[in-house]
Amino acid sequence: MVDGARLDHICEPELRFVRVLRGEGMGMLRPDEGATEDDAALKLVGVGASPYTRKLRAALRYRRVPYHFVVAGSVEANALPDRPLPLVPYLVLPGADGAPATAMSDTTPILDHLERTVPERRLRPSDPALRLIDLLLEDYGDEWLSKCMFHYRWSYAPDTRKASAYLPYARAMQMTREEGRDAENAFARRQISRIGVVGSNPITAPVIEESWRRYLEIFEAHIQNQPYLLGHRPGAGDFACYGQMTMLVITDPTPAQIALEVSPRAYAWTERLEDVSGLEVSEGDWIDLASPPSTLRDLLCEVGRVYAPFMVGNAVAVARGADQVACEIDGKPWVQEPFVYQAKCLRWLRAAYSALEPSDRRRVDQLLEGTGCEPLFAQA
Repeated sequence: MVDGARLDHICEPELRFVRVLRGEGMGMLRPDEGATEDDAALKLVGVGASPYTRKLRAALRYRRVPYHFVVAGSVEANALPDRPLPLVPYLVLPGADGAPATAMSDTTPILDHLERTVPERRLRPSDPALRLIDLLLEDYGDEWLSKCMFHYRWSYAPDTRKASAYLPYARAMQMTREEGRDAENAFARRQISRIGVVGSNPITAPVIEESWRRYLEIFEAHIQNQPYLLGHRPGAGDFACYGQMTMLVITDPTPAQIALEVSPRAYAWTERLEDVSGLEVSEGDWIDLASPPSTLRDLLCEVGRVYAPFMVGNAVAVARGADQVACEIDGKPWVQEPFVYQAKCLRWLRAAYSALEPSDRRRVDQLLEGTGCEPLFAQA
């Protein structure tokens, strides 16, 4: 558990959470005197059709942190504190000492919060340099594989028909079929209108589709070496990739067919990661950064090939107040609307890199040398 002598270094919402967490065994939530078990449990609010909900739910299961899943938009969700950002999923933290519950948005800050407050079965490696690599892979999953997911779903007619037919029911299960058809059309129009923000368009489509196939080829080889991206236990990067892969590999027909051709293993891996709460892990299960598998470098080269130039180009466009990101990715043009949130993601990565001790930065630099990832940290 968190050392009580250091509670003054934790912000107030975390402090309330830690007080509730105090107790025995695996970070189990214990209610304060007079509270119920229901009061003490985390509330994860989301929908199963959301890749980010799947990411966070699977991470909570792996970490054995008790939670209640609440469907977004339900009566139960509406009775909870509202989220600070209009996003799903969000996590409602129990109050302590009579304090009200509070809500957190955004999966990466949520996972970081849990790293600070629940020490058992952490997602982040204890090695600072390897932890930076995990952050990088998490962001690649969240911010690049999401482009693949959105592109296939809303660019290919079979995928659009399937997604728009069932997704409206995720929050309104009792709609009539007529209401469902109206919602289907409205939902598809709204999502397709957002393609420009995500970056899917006729110019970028070849880059996205080639990157999805390469990722599967690299993943197929890498997971033959070890069961997870950074060794024999999953990190946040695994769950970020898993969240998008639940749609890309299992749900949506076009990318799923490609996955079945290139890496049937990816289907099995994605299905398995839904619940790995029974996996027993130790600190020695992480890879040794001094002798990483060659396939990890292949994965990082793919990150450097597509994700890095976009993130740098997007950050430049946001900083200049430009109305368009225009850069080159994998020797091909890339054009899309700037995405302010992804510029923030790059700042977070650079801040984490800058916070490393010089010796750890050198180890990160040595691993990333020649991968194309170096520009991500060039201004850190």
